[in-house]
Amino acid sequence: MDHTTLFTLSIAAITTFGVIVRPWSIPEYIWAVLGAAVLVIAGLLPWRSALAAVGKGTDVYLFLIGMMLLAEAARREGLFDWLAAHAVRAARGSARRLFMIVYAVGTLTTIFLSNDATAVVLTPAVHAAATAARVAPLPYLLICAFVANAASFVLPISNPANLVIFGAQMPPLLQWLTLFTLPSISAIAITFVALRWTQRHALEQRMHDNVALQPLSLTGHCVGAAVAATGIVLLAASAFDRPLGLPTFLCGIGATVAVLAIGRRSPLPVLRDVAWGVLPLVAGLFILVEAVDQTGALRALAEYLRDAAATSPRQTTFVSGIAVALLSNLMNNLPAGLLAATVGQSVDLPLHVTGGLLIGVDLGPNLSVTGSLATILWLIALRREGLSIAARQFLRLGIVVMPPALLAALFVLALSPH
Repeated sequence: MDHTTLFTLSIAAITTFGVIVRPWSIPEYIWAVLGAAVLVIAGLLPWRSALAAVGKGTDVYLFLIGMMLLAEAARREGLFDWLAAHAVRAARGSARRLFMIVYAVGTLTTIFLSNDATAVVLTPAVHAAATAARVAPLPYLLICAFVANAASFVLPISNPANLVIFGAQMPPLLQWLTLFTLPSISAIAITFVALRWTQRHALEQRMHDNVALQPLSLTGHCVGAAVAATGIVLLAASAFDRPLGLPTFLCGIGATVAVLAIGRRSPLPVLRDVAWGVLPLVAGLFILVEAVDQTGALRALAEYLRDAAATSPRQTTFVSGIAVALLSNLMNNLPAGLLAATVGQSVDLPLHVTGGLLIGVDLGPNLSVTGSLATILWLIALRREGLSIAARQFLRLGIVVMPPALLAALFVLALSPH
């Protein structure tokens, strides 16, 4: 390994450490931007390559902007409070029943709107439900983090990373369902059982269910319709193998403009409260991956994986899934997913091996609090509600929840017909 490669990998490692640990409470996006800037200034990555890497994330930026605008509009128009009141009433005084309702809604939201939508859109609604029920919110908010990853490979649209990893090799929807339905069911069910067991004591508390149902305003109905329409649009885009970013962006912009026009309000409060920092975070991580790719290390890894898959496809599916799952927790699943996509698309890997990489990228991040972009978005949503969770606290849960779900999903995938 030459000095240039070693220096590049060292900067990438330090930057990743900053994003995950957030020393001195410096926001994640600052670390990502600083790391990317050092790579360019030090001449380790040409600025044209850095700009090209930023451009590769355009679809992700558009997707995130659309979802964040939808979430902010829904929050301001009382849609979350309205949904929360219905959820609390449906629970009929049972904290366990409320837990099951939130888990079911989180699963459906992830499947049809993506895991990032669960983190951005569902988290405020769950917090509102817990507040209305007068119970500790964390057991229910944890669902938004864990199910966002556990249910994120039911459909291609359930996680934008799915489209990145397969790229042009994306299997048809029927083949996707054949490949991932049973692993998804395993991951969702085991995650529920493990998470429910870890929160069993918290769910013994009594909850308040005498919640007044306030009528939803016209603008609230508009946002609700926009969220539903976004799900339909994303399904259609996936069916026709189209990028998800632009349709989501247009839905978010359309809903926000409609609400502001009907209410005759200024757009500044909405724009001010959107978590824009996630965009430079994503851009910085794209640059880091591009720099690592240019060292040539990924090409060697791809060839090794191809040779291993040729001799032992089932074992390679299992081992590669575990390896990328651990990598996702060490460096976040966005760069890990980009690395996996680069490796998987540079050589002709069997479909099951690519599927193992995808499950590792999607489900593996449930081990750490900054393992996935969705969990980082969840953390940002928590901070907006005045809440936080320590990395050690999340890790204690993740050790119980993630490994059995990951191993079961990979085991089912590896044993399915090739």
